[in-house]
Amino acid sequence: MFTGIIEEVGKITKIEQRGENRRITVEAAQPPKELATGHSVAVSGVCLTAVDIKQKSFSADLAPETWTRTSFSRVREGALVNLELPMKADGRFGGHFVQGHVDGIGKLLDLERIADSENWWLHIEIPPEIEKYTVFKGSICIEGVSLTVARLEGDRCTIAVIPHTVEMTNLGSLKPGDSINLEADVIAKYVEKMMRAAPAQTALTVEELVRQGF
Repeated sequence: MFTGIIEEVGKITKIEQRGENRRITVEAAQPPKELATGHSVAVSGVCLTAVDIKQKSFSADLAPETWTRTSFSRVREGALVNLELPMKADGRFGGHFVQGHVDGIGKLLDLERIADSENWWLHIEIPPEIEKYTVFKGSICIEGVSLTVARLEGDRCTIAVIPHTVEMTNLGSLKPGDSINLEADVIAKYVEKMMRAAPAQTALTVEELVRQGF
């Protein structure tokens, strides 16, 4: 479980084919000391398992499913990626519940400076499987970053981004048209499942009340 609060921006230095899998190597200026072989790490919103850990880098293996369902299949060596270790049980909860399970791939439309402001508008295109879970002022995870929806118009989602977020994540390195990893708020998924079951439960409850004479 992650929070969407990025700890460092790393760089993919190598992408190599290993059988059916691919291995990426990520260079980090200050890789966390807690990171050990077999530990989970979120790389641009994708929960991966760290292997071959060195002083300034680590690697992770990507199964074909991970490769095709994330933006990794569209990145090249030299791309910047957001890094976060799992949330500690006794740590602060700064963002929202992020699982590191990408729900879909979106497209960056624009990152534009807001007029007379130091902040930015991040405009993205989201697929239907993400749009149905996205609401005004709700949470969305973009490239592993916990962000809040400022405007939603069909498949176009706009987020207000402060300078610190642009500086401390890979968002500023992305270009219009780039693919981005998206994860919907997991709470919305549970609500959807409960709502699907609600009609049947409600009918049974009313039927039982009638039977009891209410």
